[in-house]
Amino acid sequence: MAIAAALILVYLWVRPALGGKPSAESRARIRRSKQYRDGVFAYPLPTPMIEDWKEQLSILGDFIKGTPQAVPDRPLAVERYVPAPAEERGASARVTWFGHSAVLLELGERTVFLDPMLGRAPSPVPFVGGQRFKGSPPLDLQALPWLDAVVLSHDHYDHLDYPTILQLKEKTGTFIVPLGVAAHLERWGVAREAIRECDWSESVTLQGLTLTCAAARHFSGRGLFGRNSTLWCSWVIEGMGRRIFFSGDSGYGPHFRDIGETYGPFDLTLMECGQYDRRWANIHMLPEETVQAHQDVKGGLLVPIHWGAFRLAMHAWTDPVERLLQAASVQGVAVCTPRIGETVKLGQGEPPATPWWR
Repeated sequence: MAIAAALILVYLWVRPALGGKPSAESRARIRRSKQYRDGVFAYPLPTPMIEDWKEQLSILGDFIKGTPQAVPDRPLAVERYVPAPAEERGASARVTWFGHSAVLLELGERTVFLDPMLGRAPSPVPFVGGQRFKGSPPLDLQALPWLDAVVLSHDHYDHLDYPTILQLKEKTGTFIVPLGVAAHLERWGVAREAIRECDWSESVTLQGLTLTCAAARHFSGRGLFGRNSTLWCSWVIEGMGRRIFFSGDSGYGPHFRDIGETYGPFDLTLMECGQYDRRWANIHMLPEETVQAHQDVKGGLLVPIHWGAFRLAMHAWTDPVERLLQAASVQGVAVCTPRIGETVKLGQGEPPATPWWR
C-alpha cells in the first residue's frame, strides 16, 4: 500500500511536465499533414529505432558500465550573458549558445530563443535522467530581454523543458512550434492565441523575420505512450539580411540537401553534434555527418550544438566537438566554438574558435 501511494504521488508530481493532449483543431491539422501516416508522424524514408531487446540491453549495460570522461572533471566556466545595448540593437546580429541546443538570436530589434532548455535535468523527474554539467548557471532568465518568440524543434525533455517554459511564458510574445506541440504549452498556461503551430514547409512572419518549419529525421514523445504523435523539425530563420539554419535533432538524410536547394545558402548553421551512437545513427548524426549536413544546406559558418550540457550517450563529453573540428578541417569548413554564454556578433571580426573545453 505504501509503495502504491508513493507511486501515485510521484505520478501526480511529474504529470504536469508530461504535457497535454492536442485540441480538436490541432488534431484536424495533424491528420491533414503529409508527414502523418498510420496514426503517427514519420520521416519519408525508413528510420528504424532500437527495438531489438538484445541491443537495448547492450545499451543499458554500456550506460551502467560508464564511459571515460563522459562528464567534465571540473565545473565549466561560462560567460555571463549581457543583452545588446539599446544603441546596437537595430543594426547587430548576435548569437549566444547556452549549452546543448539552447540558442538566443538577437537579429536587429527581434529576439528569438531556440529550444531554451535551461533546467537541471532532461527528465520529468529532476534527480533522474542525467544532471546538467557542473558550473555556473548558463543563464539567469531574469536577465533576458523581452522575447519576440520562443521556437521549439520538438517535444523531447532536453529541448522542451517544463520549468523553463513556466519562467519564460510571461516574457514571450509568440511560441512557434511543430504540429502537436502546442498542447504541452497550453497545459502549462500559455495562451492558445500566443502559439503558432507549423507543418514542414510552413512559415511564420514575425515583425521582419520569417521562420520556416523544415524537415528533420528524428522522433518525438514525452511519456511511455504517444511516441511520434507530435511533429519534429528544423528551422530556417531569415531577417536582418541574414539566413540561419537550426537543425534541431536529426539523423543524416537527403532532407539537408533539399533544404539547401530550397532555402540556402546560409550565413550560419546551428547543427546538432553530440549524443550520438552508431546504434541510433538514424536519429542523431555522427560528427562527420554534421559537417556533411552543413555542406549540404550550403552553410557558411558552423556552430556545433547539442553538446556541452548533458550526458545522453556513451562518448566522452568533448568527442563531438573534437571529431567535428577534425572533419571540418579536412573539408575546409569554418567552425565557431563559443564558450557557453559567449555572444558572437555575426560579421564583426573573427568568430571565436578557442578550444575552451581542453
